[in-house]
Amino acid sequence: MQSVPDERRDERERGRGGDEEMLIKKRGDPKIKNGGAGAEEVEKESLMMELTRLVQKVVKESSWWERRGVDCSILAAAFLCLPPAFLLLGSSRLLGFSAGVLLMGVAHAVITVKGTHLASHGALSESQAWGRIWAVFFIEICGSFSARAGIQGHIKMHHAHTNVIGLGDSSVWKVPFLPRIIYLFIAPLAVPIITPLVALAQLKGHSLAHILRTVLMVTLGLYSQYWLLINVSGFTSPYRALLCMLVCRAMFSVPYIHVNIFQHIGLPMFSPTRRPKRIHQMTHGVLNLPRNPLLDWIFGHSLINCHVEHHLFPFLSDNMCLKVKPVVSKYLTEKQLPYQEDTYLSRLHLFFHKYQELMVFAPPITELVGVQ
Repeated sequence: MQSVPDERRDERERGRGGDEEMLIKKRGDPKIKNGGAGAEEVEKESLMMELTRLVQKVVKESSWWERRGVDCSILAAAFLCLPPAFLLLGSSRLLGFSAGVLLMGVAHAVITVKGTHLASHGALSESQAWGRIWAVFFIEICGSFSARAGIQGHIKMHHAHTNVIGLGDSSVWKVPFLPRIIYLFIAPLAVPIITPLVALAQLKGHSLAHILRTVLMVTLGLYSQYWLLINVSGFTSPYRALLCMLVCRAMFSVPYIHVNIFQHIGLPMFSPTRRPKRIHQMTHGVLNLPRNPLLDWIFGHSLINCHVEHHLFPFLSDNMCLKVKPVVSKYLTEKQLPYQEDTYLSRLHLFFHKYQELMVFAPPITELVGVQ
């Protein structure tokens, strides 16, 4: 069964202690109700632990189909779209060829964004062994990146230290020397080229076996698509085949970059030595975008309209993040904690007009008075 990580374990992983807890009176305790002579009995319970129990209840009541089946089916559908896409790319008619490019681009985005994200969190299987296999398959073969580096950067840095300056502050996405037009609308098209190059750079200092495996897997993924374009789609020119690969792989790279910066940058950033409690850190430093039929399916709910839920419970699948969304939003609202939401166009407008402040200058550090 898909599990929600225990808050106490989660805090131990971050090296933080019991200061996360607050005192809550036991309901119905006669000593408290009647004002007995003895001290009032209390139990220690953090807000995060209380929310975790509510979410865990929803997870336990959910079927396998809800926990993993829906997302696995979407990924399977993306793979099933590849054969007709390769055949359509061999069409001599413009409409057929264009349909092939579109189908290939959508399938590639689902596999390399939604698939790699779920695989990095181990959300595709309850087995740790299979989880490692899926991580290598999706991140290295399909995504042309190092699985170890991807998990280290995303799970152990971004999630563990969300919006903490110098650790998980999303500065990896900043390229200060690029003008805003270039960064927001043109540079993302180079992501398919930059990704394997960054993967190679990340291999420095690793064992020879790990380097060989990563290079082999990335090469296998890239060459497989190239070989199929030549031998199935009928491309006669290697340059046309490579150009087609670039177009298909870059089709959704612009919104991919936008989503990654919109949901963290511009929100409160924290000092490594003065970070708030986890639930305050995530609710202040993460933002949801509204439902989007296209991006919800291609990138996954956890990256679009359930990003707050995803950061609070990172091992849930996309569909489960969507299912627990009402529980999380209701709880945060009742506890008067922020539940931040904004539209895609509103964030784009903000980043376009405040590009220097958000993407070039160092962000200010936020102090949550009474919380830290």
